[in-house]
Amino acid sequence: MTTSTPKLDVDPLSLPDARGHFGAYGGMYVPETLMTPLFELTEAYHKARKDPEFQKELYHQLREFAGRPTNLYYAERLSQHCGGAKIYLKREDLLHTGAHKINNALGQSLVAKRMGKKRIIAETGAGQHGIATAAICAKLGFECVIYMGEEDMRRQSLNVYRMRLCGADVRGVSAGQKTLKEAVNEAMRDWVTNVRTTHYIIGSALGSHPFPMMVRDFHRVIGEECRRQIMEKEGRLPDEVTACVGGGSNAIGIFFAFLKDYEVRLTGVEAGGREIKPGHHAARFEGGQLGVLQGAKTWILQSPEGQINLTHSVSAGLDYAAVGPEHAYYQEKGRINFGYATDSEALKAFEDLCEIEGIVPALETSHGMAYLMKRAQEMSSDQIIIGNLSGRGDKDVQEAARVLGDDLSH
Repeated sequence: MTTSTPKLDVDPLSLPDARGHFGAYGGMYVPETLMTPLFELTEAYHKARKDPEFQKELYHQLREFAGRPTNLYYAERLSQHCGGAKIYLKREDLLHTGAHKINNALGQSLVAKRMGKKRIIAETGAGQHGIATAAICAKLGFECVIYMGEEDMRRQSLNVYRMRLCGADVRGVSAGQKTLKEAVNEAMRDWVTNVRTTHYIIGSALGSHPFPMMVRDFHRVIGEECRRQIMEKEGRLPDEVTACVGGGSNAIGIFFAFLKDYEVRLTGVEAGGREIKPGHHAARFEGGQLGVLQGAKTWILQSPEGQINLTHSVSAGLDYAAVGPEHAYYQEKGRINFGYATDSEALKAFEDLCEIEGIVPALETSHGMAYLMKRAQEMSSDQIIIGNLSGRGDKDVQEAARVLGDDLSH
């Protein structure tokens, strides 16, 4: 097992501080008009998570509606194919609506319900947070508005239709690159205007406090289940746990339970895009710098003058210019390692997982799978690596076929 991981000098459970800081990262960098609602939301969330009735309802809904717990699956043929470590996959793709996003959408919706909000808004890139939010709003009777970049709407037309089937008003955003960053901008404008009646469910571990904390807490169930399951199956902890990282919700969700298990290596995988050159990727720890974007201080892809760089990824959910502040903190501390996978590597992993295990992963997830397969080959047969299979790839089949040059009409 890896033994060189630096030990943390702060208990992860004590983070963030009262103003939402993870060391130098995070915080509340928002217009004055949002400070009061953010303080109100923080207070409401702290009360909710201490309330046994809230926790009882949350776990009831996670079990009955979302489909938890998810399986920790031994990928036997993939392990044989790679020829190294034993590979396990945490099957978040089996959740209702197809990804881990339902954990957070459900939790935040129950907080909004306690606060008396009647309207929910959200942003979405790959559409998985959008459909999770739309499904929960249908179940709980909320008005639902989803903001989505027009380029992402093109790439994820299936999820757009699914959201509309659930009664959501999906609003295309035509500004800038027409992707996730612009969708967040529009959602923020909406929230400022309608904050008294509206709760904004941010879909990743991003933005102003308390959102990174809330998103992390609602996804911690992934790692808690995973840690328990691997002990039941193998009688010991894994040597490494991996996950793809856009904003970082699925990753912090699975990593959090292992942060103090210093013998377990934790690796986040960003989008390497076409190549590591400005405008061609979304790997924030490869050429990014410290800055503030959409409410938080974190690592950002930006110019020396502070202008946000263009980004690119074959996956609509990984092309955001900033990474969640908690990830930036643990990267600085040396507790979470970060790498990247290119578009071509992710597409190869997408095809391999389909052919070898009969599992169609999301293109976001495929970035993590690309690293996992490469890393497993470097490890010995008595070692264990776990990959968070954060979402299924039904939504990506048409886009993958287009990029790979496959004709779906035959």
